[in-house]
Amino acid sequence: MIYFVSNTNSLSPNFQSCTIDDVVIYCADKKVLGVDTETEGFDFTCKKMIMFQIGDADNQYIIDTRFVSIEPLRKILESKEIIKIFHNAKFDYKFIKKWANITCEGIYDTFLTELVISCGKSLGYGLKDLCKRYLNVELNKEVRNLFIGLTGQPFTDDQIIYGAKDVEYLCKIKDLQQPDIERYKLENVVQLENEAVKSFADMEYNGLELDVESWKKLEDLNTDKADTLLNQLDLMVKQDKRLDKFVAKYIQADMFTPVEDLRKINIKWTSPKQVLEVFQTLLPDLDNVNGKAMYKHRFKFPLIDKYVKYKEAMKLCTSYGDAFFKNLKGDNKIHTSFHQILDTGRVSSSKPNMQQIPADNSFRNCFTAPEGWSYVSADYSSQELNVIAFGSKDPVWLKALEEGQDLHSTCAELVYGDKWISSAEGDCAYLSRKLKCNCPMHKKLRTNVKTINFGLAYGMGPNKLADTLNISIDNAKILIEKYFEAFPAIKGFLDKLGNFGKRYGYIKTFPPYNRKRWFTNWYPRIWDNKSSSMELGSIERASKNTPIQGASADMTKKALILLRDLIKQNKLENQVKLVMTVHDQIDTICETSFAPSWGRLMKMTMEEAANEIVTNGLLKAEVSIASCWEK
Repeated sequence: MIYFVSNTNSLSPNFQSCTIDDVVIYCADKKVLGVDTETEGFDFTCKKMIMFQIGDADNQYIIDTRFVSIEPLRKILESKEIIKIFHNAKFDYKFIKKWANITCEGIYDTFLTELVISCGKSLGYGLKDLCKRYLNVELNKEVRNLFIGLTGQPFTDDQIIYGAKDVEYLCKIKDLQQPDIERYKLENVVQLENEAVKSFADMEYNGLELDVESWKKLEDLNTDKADTLLNQLDLMVKQDKRLDKFVAKYIQADMFTPVEDLRKINIKWTSPKQVLEVFQTLLPDLDNVNGKAMYKHRFKFPLIDKYVKYKEAMKLCTSYGDAFFKNLKGDNKIHTSFHQILDTGRVSSSKPNMQQIPADNSFRNCFTAPEGWSYVSADYSSQELNVIAFGSKDPVWLKALEEGQDLHSTCAELVYGDKWISSAEGDCAYLSRKLKCNCPMHKKLRTNVKTINFGLAYGMGPNKLADTLNISIDNAKILIEKYFEAFPAIKGFLDKLGNFGKRYGYIKTFPPYNRKRWFTNWYPRIWDNKSSSMELGSIERASKNTPIQGASADMTKKALILLRDLIKQNKLENQVKLVMTVHDQIDTICETSFAPSWGRLMKMTMEEAANEIVTNGLLKAEVSIASCWEK
């Protein structure tokens, strides 16, 4: 039954009316409740929550929040014992927190849960999709648009029914998701994601303050840089006789103008088609000007190298220029949107993509802490390398990590042998103390091996290694062979992962979470199909990198959960706020006087989370305190 809670002026005659106290009485003794909201728009900072829905499969309560406060429901919504079912909980969480000042606990998100169950299958995950898949119900989401811009008008019957059905369906979908959760032993990872959603919602809610003026100065600098590179490209074309066909005849000018300045370049450098034509003059077999193709040839052709730098500068102008300010909200903050589960379990973000902010701190430093506050950040030291060491049980890696050696140099010594030893200079820090050193040849060799070390987590093959190091594919193959000869335990570990995925059609991460990723291009006899080598190759690569990336993501999410719990349990909400995470780093803002103490708590908590997965205790967290966001 549908119950409608509003003031006397907006009661619908077609639904049973009740009071907010009636809602509290009904919900108080329930163990599971469906919850949803309808809002004026999608920006929680300025658009209001106008409808709140709560109930179960039997009874749904529709509350007109324009006239009725949901404050009496606080105890229920903040209870960890009563499960509240949402779909895309972050959205509703932020609106409830903003407009009712209530922080929801005990969250179960059907959206996140379905992503866990069907990870890798590329199914639809909207509520409409789930209603069709689980209930064979066609949900009309067009009604949702009728709430946009709604102010004081009474809700229509269609709107009230729409709100009620969302709650009813959520309760039914949760029950229908349980068999798959149990069948695939996903209980731990489902709990992890549903607990972590509150941390991600808090980070989106809190946002990052932006120093707009400093950002605009960077924008101007990058625009100037792009213009300079564009002029240099034109000049290089003028000076290369092979490219004369792209240069127009002399244009009219006075007699004092240098001849070179009279020649006009007929190339639009923002047009891939025109640029390809230019570079095909130098490389006839070139078929595109994408990043991979350009990177492969940039060090052989100065013009291509200059073009790559121009493209990088233009990307900065496009991504972090005027378009970036469209994401700035009325509170002068950036509130990014996190995508909590990719196929590997990793996290991404959009509007804007904060995980792709340039690595140099010039951009990051524009995100400043409020007066009297500091950024307190912690990141795992060599997170994915520790996961590889733990999974492979490679003795060299484990010893290097345990003794605080420079792992990349240790690996380089074993890969290059006598060449490494003979390349050492008199004051070599590695030979004396097993530390990273500045010997010129050591730096080069270390970079080569470091690229392989980190590439292990991404399924790097010879082609990618060749492109990255600017070496031939044959030399890349030799280097990889020498690497795995030096580290047979790592090779065995990766081969085991790759073979598992090819044999069973899925791969899983480390205990205790055992996240699963399904391969939709797999079928039982794929090994026997000679035409399936590409599919097998992609499955093998994904099977190698998913457990490494997924385990890393799982521990970061666990750390976010523990940190949020620490803040809540100790009533630190007015002193500490979660604001950002980028892969292995978690960022908070904290009252400056409390920052050193909070930093110690962050380090301890993150290492506690890591030890759930990498149980040897070797994975450590490093803490920094600054006035702005730093890498």
